[in-house]
Amino acid sequence: MTNKVHFQLTAGTDVGLQRSNNEDNFVVNANLAGQEWFIPKDRVSHITLREKGCLLVVADGMGGMNAGEVASGIAIDSIQKSFLPENITDDVIRRTASIKDFMTAAIVSADNAIREHARENPDTLGMGTTIIMAWILDKNVYVSWCGDSRAYSFHPESGLIRLSKDHSYVQELVDSGRLDDEAAFSHPNSNIITRSLGDPGETAVPDFVGHGLCDGEVILLCTDGLSGMLRDRAIEGIMTGTAGDVDVCKNTLIESALREGGQDNVTVALCKIIPEANVADEAGRGAVADTADGEAGKPKRPRKSPVVKLILIVAILLFCLIALGLYCMRYIYNPEP
Repeated sequence: MTNKVHFQLTAGTDVGLQRSNNEDNFVVNANLAGQEWFIPKDRVSHITLREKGCLLVVADGMGGMNAGEVASGIAIDSIQKSFLPENITDDVIRRTASIKDFMTAAIVSADNAIREHARENPDTLGMGTTIIMAWILDKNVYVSWCGDSRAYSFHPESGLIRLSKDHSYVQELVDSGRLDDEAAFSHPNSNIITRSLGDPGETAVPDFVGHGLCDGEVILLCTDGLSGMLRDRAIEGIMTGTAGDVDVCKNTLIESALREGGQDNVTVALCKIIPEANVADEAGRGAVADTADGEAGKPKRPRKSPVVKLILIVAILLFCLIALGLYCMRYIYNPEP
């Protein structure tokens, strides 16, 4: 990478208010070279993007009787195996076409794993899941998906845009001009998806899009537990007010979906690109803090301990007493005429 890219990363999920179990699954990895498959504990600090990039994955299972949870879990596990460090070669990340092929193969592999599990476990037959993932490499994000889990981009200046397009019956109505976006949000058949993982009759066919990133931009992945409860303008309004802190933003989005009814499981993953100037400024403030007892940028003088100070005072007093004694003795033994 030519320039360092810094980011903040967080994710979370909630069962919602009307479901007994959570069929959503997600995973994030801040450093694919190090297999760091966990949410960073410190969501405030800036993470430096490494050569193999950062990955966010969200899956929304379906099938009932906990089978949806199984399907989404298998999908997440399979994606993690596909993105092992040794699989992410220089040839893979060198070109957009090879990145697309790699992400497509990862999703197809997850689809095969779900169908294989269903064949071996008839009680889970019919289970499936959506999948969406965002791979951040250099200052680009590459998104691949099947289903209606979404990817958005938010920037304070340009607002919210969708990076993905739902694979759904309602989206087909919108594309054909028979429905507008406003009516699509509340359409009774909005839960009918046209592509997914685990369909026994059809191999998954994911979509792909690449997008250049700007400083201050936030990538949002979510299940329809968020996008089905909040219109895009509501999501944009929340992110406008909270994107300065990705953890607050994530929590506010989830809480807002719950306030609107929480009819489904809600999962949110966020990655914010931090301007280099902000990182330098933060480092500078830390340097100033380290030199707070003196002038900024200058080394501090070591402080003397109380014991050392006491010894110095006693030594000075003794020196003065001795000097005074010698002065007095001079006049006793050598009086002036």
